[in-house]
Amino acid sequence: MSFFGLNCARKKEQELERNLRANDREYNLSFKYATNAIKTSKYNFFTFLPLNLFEQFQRIANAYFLFLLVLQLIPEISSLSWFTTVVPLVLVLSVTAAKDATDDINRHRNDNHVNNRKVQVLIDEKLRSEKWMDVHVGDIIKLENNQFVTADLLLLSSSEPLNLVYIETAELDGETNLKVRQALTVTGDLGDDVSKLADFNGEVRCEPPNNRLDRFTGTLAFAGQKYALDNEKILLRGCTLRNTEWCFGLVLFAGPETKLMQNCGKSTFKRTSVDRLMNVLVLFIFGFLAFMCTVLAIGNYCWELGEGSAFTVFLPRQNGHDAAFSSFLTFWSYVIILNTVVPISLYVSVEFIRLGNSFYIDWDRKMYHSRSDTPAVARTTTLNEELGQIKYVFSDKTGTLTQNIMTFNKCSINGKSYGDVFDYMGQRLEINEHTETVDFSFNPLADPRFTFHDHALVEAVKLEIPEVHTFFRLLALCHTVMAEEKKEGELSYQAQSPDEGALVTAARNFGFVFRSRTPDSISIVEMGEQCTYKLLAILDFNNVRKRMSVIVRSPEGKLSLYCKGADTIICERLHGSCTKLTNVTTEHLNEFAGEGLRTLALAYKDLDEDFFLQWQQRHHEASTALEGREDKLEQLYEEIETDLLLLGATAIEDKLQDGVAQTIEQLSKADIKIWVLTGDKQETAENIGYSCNLLREEMNDVFVISGNSPEDVRQELRNAQTSMKPGATDDCTFLPEKTLGKSVKALADEVVNGEYGLVINGHSLAYALEPSMELDFLRTACMCKAVICCRVTPLQKAQVVELVKTYKRAVTLAIGDGANDVSMIKVAHIGVGISGQEGMQAVLSSDYSFAQFRFLQRLLLVHGRWSYLRMCKFLRYFFYKNFTFTFVHFWYAFFCGFSAQTVYDELFITLYNLVYTALPVLGMSLFDQDVNDAWSFQHPQLYVPGQLNLYFSKTAFFKCALHSCYSSLVLFFIPYGAVSQAARTDGRDVADYQSFAVLTQTCLLFAVTIQLGLEMSYWTAVNTVFVVGSLAMYFAVTFTMYSNGLFLVLPSAFPFIGTARNSLSQPNIWLTIVLTSILCTLPVVTYRFLRILLRPTINDKVMFKVRQAKASPPPLPRRARIRRTSSRRSGYAFSHAQGYGDLVTSGRFLRRPAPPRSSGFAHTGRATSGFSPMGRSAGYSPAERAQYAKAQDVETTSLQMYRTISDAAL
Repeated sequence: MSFFGLNCARKKEQELERNLRANDREYNLSFKYATNAIKTSKYNFFTFLPLNLFEQFQRIANAYFLFLLVLQLIPEISSLSWFTTVVPLVLVLSVTAAKDATDDINRHRNDNHVNNRKVQVLIDEKLRSEKWMDVHVGDIIKLENNQFVTADLLLLSSSEPLNLVYIETAELDGETNLKVRQALTVTGDLGDDVSKLADFNGEVRCEPPNNRLDRFTGTLAFAGQKYALDNEKILLRGCTLRNTEWCFGLVLFAGPETKLMQNCGKSTFKRTSVDRLMNVLVLFIFGFLAFMCTVLAIGNYCWELGEGSAFTVFLPRQNGHDAAFSSFLTFWSYVIILNTVVPISLYVSVEFIRLGNSFYIDWDRKMYHSRSDTPAVARTTTLNEELGQIKYVFSDKTGTLTQNIMTFNKCSINGKSYGDVFDYMGQRLEINEHTETVDFSFNPLADPRFTFHDHALVEAVKLEIPEVHTFFRLLALCHTVMAEEKKEGELSYQAQSPDEGALVTAARNFGFVFRSRTPDSISIVEMGEQCTYKLLAILDFNNVRKRMSVIVRSPEGKLSLYCKGADTIICERLHGSCTKLTNVTTEHLNEFAGEGLRTLALAYKDLDEDFFLQWQQRHHEASTALEGREDKLEQLYEEIETDLLLLGATAIEDKLQDGVAQTIEQLSKADIKIWVLTGDKQETAENIGYSCNLLREEMNDVFVISGNSPEDVRQELRNAQTSMKPGATDDCTFLPEKTLGKSVKALADEVVNGEYGLVINGHSLAYALEPSMELDFLRTACMCKAVICCRVTPLQKAQVVELVKTYKRAVTLAIGDGANDVSMIKVAHIGVGISGQEGMQAVLSSDYSFAQFRFLQRLLLVHGRWSYLRMCKFLRYFFYKNFTFTFVHFWYAFFCGFSAQTVYDELFITLYNLVYTALPVLGMSLFDQDVNDAWSFQHPQLYVPGQLNLYFSKTAFFKCALHSCYSSLVLFFIPYGAVSQAARTDGRDVADYQSFAVLTQTCLLFAVTIQLGLEMSYWTAVNTVFVVGSLAMYFAVTFTMYSNGLFLVLPSAFPFIGTARNSLSQPNIWLTIVLTSILCTLPVVTYRFLRILLRPTINDKVMFKVRQAKASPPPLPRRARIRRTSSRRSGYAFSHAQGYGDLVTSGRFLRRPAPPRSSGFAHTGRATSGFSPMGRSAGYSPAERAQYAKAQDVETTSLQMYRTISDAAL
């Protein structure tokens, strides 16, 4: 294995640069590049059995039982039959192997499904349909619309103008908006001419395989020229081709070397913290077993030297068997007899319990999503109890917290807010699915999926109020959206961001329909009239400007600048006459932002013709400058975007999934920390953080880490630490190292006063994850209540999760819905996949899956907590009953000459774990619950003990061992004292070995059964049947096996003839059973009484409430929607990407021109062609010119409350 690993490592070190030649497989094969086949499976037909057995015997317990089996095959030391070990061992190995085989078969099927997809490959000047697995580096392939990209490709040509292609990258970064890629002109000229493509022999030199999704460097040498290659010319595997009829690409990286696969974390075998603790405890138990056997072997040696010599007269020793050899054999004999301290039935029972609790998740109707017909699925059965110990949840944003659906929710126009619905008393109503929607039937071009509830806005549009028309005209003109109309009137918009599409769709429904665009014009339909505006300039968005403007000339020849952006930026550029309107609009913005809506301010101004011509000339010069181009353009933009006149504001809702805010609130109350790791922009992620209550206005501070150098990032992290914890030292505080635990020191939690949030972007995170700074980042982040990481790559997501796993003693859970989340899902202790809009990759890599984020609270607070509680109760009880069972053997050894004689009947030893105590403990482990699910939701603090390992730990284990030691002393010495001098009612002795064995094992069974009853919190009919039935089974089997009939059939196998009948008929025997049961349970009852009285736990308090309620609690009241003001702004413009303005004006962004079309609906009302809105405040522009004429025969509305309209004609 290491040999192959070394070969792989050597190959990766050697590839410092990738060289390939198009259409030359022989040349490319010489470099031994990977093919396009992928492999995620672990086994094949021949390697399954040896590899699986090798993995299973790496478990200490399995290896131990195999060793015991070998010992039992040696007659000299074995006092138990070999089949008592081999049957359960084979059962455990078979069940685990079957489960592993099923999982690997599914992986094989998934691999085959992907590898056998078809794609057209150019071979021997012909396009042939080949399987994905047969594609090689250097091949030229053809993709068609809606196909997945086969491998990492260099785009050569496409069906679109200027060799553009549109791709969806949801599988890579979670974003569903389309992105544009453009081929080089020299390769774009090849078109779809197969002969030209077959003759193409360009050579590519580029970076070796890596996981960076956002960058690519390389060169193409062709026809004696070199051309630079960057990320804008690359199509990555995992993308989907959209709105592009066809394209050709050259394969650069294939299969495991593609950037998608490089970002997919390695699959690891996940074990729960209980499993890891069990491995440590098993080592302790083995050591203790060796200690007990050594003590007993020494005892045998001493006994043989002293008392043993007296027996050699009638029990002569074999030749060479002296006292030392006898003690050596005794040691191994007691290893076999005392092996029940770690019975193999423990592992069989654990697998059954996990399987049963997994079925509860699969069967839970409250985690079933009826709309998508998606049930919850436990894809693994080995991690259930880990769900009850989660401390950190790492969540994707898009598609996980949100639906990625933007809706135009509210707006403010000229000081009037629209979007709310009121009753006849003027009371605001909550909008739900039953609220009446606005009728857009007057507009045949309206999008039928768009809904709005405030009828006042439609009335304002129909009344042709100039301000409202200007508002929607701006939304229809100021954007970079592309329109596609395949059929008359069936418009579809391709927006660079979902929220931009929502604004253009809103304008469309309210009568201002964006229809098409060219590099220098925009065509819209205004209330039924076709209008074409000349597009003179786009002042593009960037992260500094936080706004976008367009300069257009109306059909009437008027020059106007329309601007939209962050309200704080727009307000700085408003004319002084807008003060009053600004104050009112700001109040509306505060209300919108307080509801978590994404706000945007709109403004415009009229331009003077001479000034614009002069500005346009300077703009041309700046845009062609070789030095300082960006600074010069920024100065020009600042110059013209002044004295703007405020129109209003928009409010867009990025729809959260149902119940997200409530889920996050519940998880926070359970002391679960939530980190959002998203590929989205910082401002977008912040907005969602506020919307879902992850970030709150009440927080003391939200730190934003955005440094562009390691020094800046380190300083910002240190500043945040100082703010949260004044006087904090730069050194991290570590927890004391655990015995036999992790070798890496764990970072201690630090208590801070107040609540804080942390937001960090991808560039800064790259520095923060460097080894020299990662502890500073982790320390700062763990001080915060919520953390949001923006613009992160899939690999960075995995690195963040790995960082927390490494340095925090905490259980992590990662949840996502796209291929970009696969790496962190694999790294986290628990991976949860959401069956969302971004494919099934996350689900296929996950441990649990369901349809909605809100189901996470039920998975953790109910199923997870119950599973952990049940498993801990099971382990505590199982160790108790087996330690008690085994320690009785230890005490008996001092009374049987250390001869390795068993204190119980061999039949009882065989059936004790398999029959007599198996079903009751399984019943408790499958059905027990301290409180029901409703109380679990009402008191999420019940989850905290699981995070602190309070139910089962090393301390709890040693308490259990001490309890067992006490019980075993009672169970041996009380019966021994009771029968040693006792006699039957007929005068005969009771004190024979067989009668003592029956009494001891009966006392043992009653004691452990009563202890089980004390452990059980929730009695069901099944539990009762299991407990009573097991006791009944014991007596039935005992009386049957000790009967005269079976003895007569096979005397050697049934030596205890009549023992049960003779012993259990005596009153003193039953009094002894009662006494031992009371003495075994009395300390437990006393301890619990004092604990509840003096130091009650959260469980005790809640269970007391439950007993007081004597009924299920009433359903939780619906949370009223709280309206709050906010000083925070969420900005739609922030989620806009820079550079799209240049694409629009250059024409490179455009599809083929559509044929002329009609406006789609008859015009109603007066013509608006002559309307050209200018100034805003008081109806006058800064130049004191009249702006608007009052519409004839139309009453003044409250919309005009801040405006004076002159009656002068336009």
